[in-house]
Amino acid sequence: MAMGAKQENWRDIIAERLRERNRNETSRYADIIAYNNRLFDAAAKLRQENLELKIDKKIRDSSGGTSGTDLNNAQIQALEKKVLAQQEELTDLHKRKGEHSQMVITLNQKLTELQRTLAEKEKALAEQTAMNVTMRDELEELKTSYITIKDESLAWQLNANSAEERLRGVQEENAKLLKLLMEYKSRDAEIMNKENDKFFREKKARIESELERAIKDIPGPSSLGGLGSDMDRFDFGSDGPPEGIEFKFDAHDGEVNAVRWSPVERVVATGGADRKVKLWDVGKGVCEPRGTLVGSNQGINSVEFDSTGSLILAASNDFASRVWTVSDQRLRHTLTGHSGKVLAAKFLGASFLVTGSHDRTLKIWDLKNRSCTETKFAGSSCNDLVTTDSFSIISGHFDKKIRFWDTRTADCTANDIPLQGKITSLDLSKDGKFLLCCVRDDTINLLDLRQNKIVRTFRHDLYKVGCDWARVSFNPTCQRIAAGAADGSVYIWNVNGPLETVLKDPNGSGAAVTAVSWHPFSSVLASVDRAKKCTIWSNA
Repeated sequence: MAMGAKQENWRDIIAERLRERNRNETSRYADIIAYNNRLFDAAAKLRQENLELKIDKKIRDSSGGTSGTDLNNAQIQALEKKVLAQQEELTDLHKRKGEHSQMVITLNQKLTELQRTLAEKEKALAEQTAMNVTMRDELEELKTSYITIKDESLAWQLNANSAEERLRGVQEENAKLLKLLMEYKSRDAEIMNKENDKFFREKKARIESELERAIKDIPGPSSLGGLGSDMDRFDFGSDGPPEGIEFKFDAHDGEVNAVRWSPVERVVATGGADRKVKLWDVGKGVCEPRGTLVGSNQGINSVEFDSTGSLILAASNDFASRVWTVSDQRLRHTLTGHSGKVLAAKFLGASFLVTGSHDRTLKIWDLKNRSCTETKFAGSSCNDLVTTDSFSIISGHFDKKIRFWDTRTADCTANDIPLQGKITSLDLSKDGKFLLCCVRDDTINLLDLRQNKIVRTFRHDLYKVGCDWARVSFNPTCQRIAAGAADGSVYIWNVNGPLETVLKDPNGSGAAVTAVSWHPFSSVLASVDRAKKCTIWSNA
């Protein structure tokens, strides 16, 4: 009601203002209209007088008389002058009347425009008023919604506080249970460690006795021993370094990345970019395919036999490692968990193995449970690794460091060894005292693990490392080392320093040699390259 009354008031005010303006505009022309009316009256009076004079003149003319002729002429002239003056004045008044009429028309047009503008503004004002009313209603609704939401927020806050209290209670209970679980696990670990120590002591004693019997059948020393006087005691035996190619064959449909001899028979395993691991029987002087191990989804980076030669392990670019049995060539285990390609994999005792990946981690796997038991974070891509026993791991990395790990501790030991380039491969002497490292700066370093320092560096002006995963190897007596080069050659050094020979196929393609492997009981050497080939070198 108040809104309706207010609307009527402003309309009355506007109407009154328009009437006032009309009165003001009209008063300006009131004198003109009065003068115009008087002129019309004067003109009518003059016309009447003129008519009367004309009638009087006719009467006088008809009566005749010369005496009054002059007087009448004078009167007539005076009247004619008066009529002319009145006509001029009338003409002027007509002119002013036309001007005033035009002014009135103009003012009427302006008034019409102003009235139209006023109507438009009244319409816009009405729309704004309606919008204002709508917005006020919406504002009231928003206020009501805000109050409702505020009440709900308070209720949710109370529920959240209650949930936090319950969460704290559950966390405290969880912490207690976790502490109790850790105590139980610690006890189980102590018991397991005691059992493992006992098992490995017995195994070590058994292996030492077997090695003692085996050493009696091998001429010359089987280890590097120490440096200085120990290095002078090397007996190179009757076998010399390989001298030429025994035979050469196409191993894979793409690059060949890995090669390894079986520890119990004259069988070579190769792994290639064609996602296959192949076994080759080379004991009869010719190459005979022994089998193909499939299951990998991408290229193979490394292959490894276990100590009995019954299992073979391969690392692949598909973020997984796989284990096959050699006898029936069946895939037994697929170990997934890395987030990058697996570059190296080695057996760790009888039922464990360790893998190194481009994702900068090492993982330890239990083959019985087919699960990862531990992940070690190295901080750099692991290109290769070796194991010294069931607990110790040595890894070479992209950040130019050699790291040492113990499976019984969580972190890396503090005695890292930095080198001058990223490490492509590692190989361990049979006695575990010396480590061979191939480095991307085109050198091969020999490390004494008892002193944790480099004791010899092998290099040659023409020797260039062929790739980031190029593998080097000790021979069975640890008297020589072999390394493949980027030009397709195989360089063989004596461990005391001098280069003994360079093996090269004169008819070869010159493709880079990616890996080499010595036969475990002779001086026969196998090498693989990027041209799909596997070459068997011997001194026969």
